Amino acid sequence: MNSDNGDMEVTRILAIRHGETAWNLDTRIQGHLDIPLNDTGRWQARRMAQALADEPLHAIYSSDLSRAFETASILSQHHPQQRGRPPVAHHQLRERCFGSLEGQTWADIENRYPEEALRWRRREPDWAPTGGETLVQLRHRIEQMLNNLAQGHRGEQIAVVVHGGVLDAIYRLASGVDIRAPRNWHLGNAAINRLLWSPDGLSLLSWGDTRHLDEESLDERSA
Repeated sequence: MNSDNGDMEVTRILAIRHGETAWNLDTRIQGHLDIPLNDTGRWQARRMAQALADEPLHAIYSSDLSRAFETASILSQHHPQQRGRPPVAHHQLRERCFGSLEGQTWADIENRYPEEALRWRRREPDWAPTGGETLVQLRHRIEQMLNNLAQGHRGEQIAVVVHGGVLDAIYRLASGVDIRAPRNWHLGNAAINRLLWSPDGLSLLSWGDTRHLDEESLDERSA
């Protein structure tokens, strides 16, 4: 296969975390709850959009939760190829569902539900909060959705605006890190993460780029 045909087989993916919310600052678990961006989050999204304005961008996909969709909308408004085209929202790109733990801070969970907190810290693959989603279920959902999106954009570059837990799953899929391994990579708000998809799977190009932000972005523990 020559290089031109090889390029047509791959899809470049910009995986972007939404901007900051008030609940990020509170370390409150958002999950599927629809929490909007705060002013800092909108500023972060604008800075991210400006940083990508000169890059080719053939489509923007987003979680349907407002903190991600507004971030994606700001990107589309600032990008010459996407201006006037709203992002395509998918509920399959939502954050992990944390069920009964949503709306609580990490300190709340440690104090009220120590057993659940321990199982969470251990990253037990088949454990889910009551009414929530396991890590295995999250991984499968995200892997399937990324494959579906990337297959439709071979030879192109797309943006996918999602959440911290989703990006954690994407990093593990692309790098081969075990689902139970402790995290040692950042999940900053409005960070730009670059991946390459091919029929053989995902690979990492770069991770955690926040050079477009003037101040350090928040790295959230798990939600």
